[in-house]
Amino acid sequence: MASEKTSVSSEIAHHLQNLTYGLHPQHGWSLAHTAADVKAMGFMSINLDTMFWSTLLGGIFIFIFSRAAKYFSIDKPTRLQSAVEQVIEFVDGSVKEGFTATNKWIAPLALTIFCWVVLMNSMDFLPVSLIPEIAHWFGINHMKVVPTTDLNATFGLSIGVFLLMILFSIKVKGLGGYISELSLNPFGKWLLPFNLALELITLFAKPLSLSLRLFGNLFAGELVFILIATLIPWHSQFFVSVPWALFHILVVLLQAFIFMTLTVIYMSQAHEHH
Repeated sequence: MASEKTSVSSEIAHHLQNLTYGLHPQHGWSLAHTAADVKAMGFMSINLDTMFWSTLLGGIFIFIFSRAAKYFSIDKPTRLQSAVEQVIEFVDGSVKEGFTATNKWIAPLALTIFCWVVLMNSMDFLPVSLIPEIAHWFGINHMKVVPTTDLNATFGLSIGVFLLMILFSIKVKGLGGYISELSLNPFGKWLLPFNLALELITLFAKPLSLSLRLFGNLFAGELVFILIATLIPWHSQFFVSVPWALFHILVVLLQAFIFMTLTVIYMSQAHEHH
């Protein structure tokens, strides 16, 4: 029993480790073979699988939408055009409900975030061992195919939103106005340090909550798929994995929608004058 638990634990750990390349204190620039190697590399490392799959899926998004725009037709719309138009109308409606100012960049930003996160989340529907096993044939020992199960990817997205939020705040209110907003609300100039502490906590909580919510939900979903694949016999996995996958469709779409909606709300707050 102990050896069986160890093998299951090692299998789970193997599936959850990224293909990491970085500067190891002892081995120099190299691929990480164990979690200890990843820890030793620290900040001087990059998850190659996350970068590859997120970039590839971003390219697929651009290709699909550019192709729909290139062959746009009013008289004879294709199925691809109809699907793209429905997505655009859905995102545009969400932006009109959540964004109260005028900025031509917000709708494209929301569309990019929603479609990109949906595509990255949807990699979770592939069989857990399919692509890692194919990668193993080519000598690649680790391969995580769901970018949003990597905290680096979700933090990268949320930090991008965070920087845009600050940029638009300064553009709309001016640097002095933005600093005043952070330091004078809600109790006026006599409690400036207290005001600043409260506002900074609220400010930094936004990207933190964005990244952790997306990561936590997708990581948990991926972990369940791995547990199904490792603990349940192959002939019985269908009866467990399919219902979970159907439920997980809601998680994939809902988390993308929540990330997009909160982004729109944060952009709207950045354009408000206080």
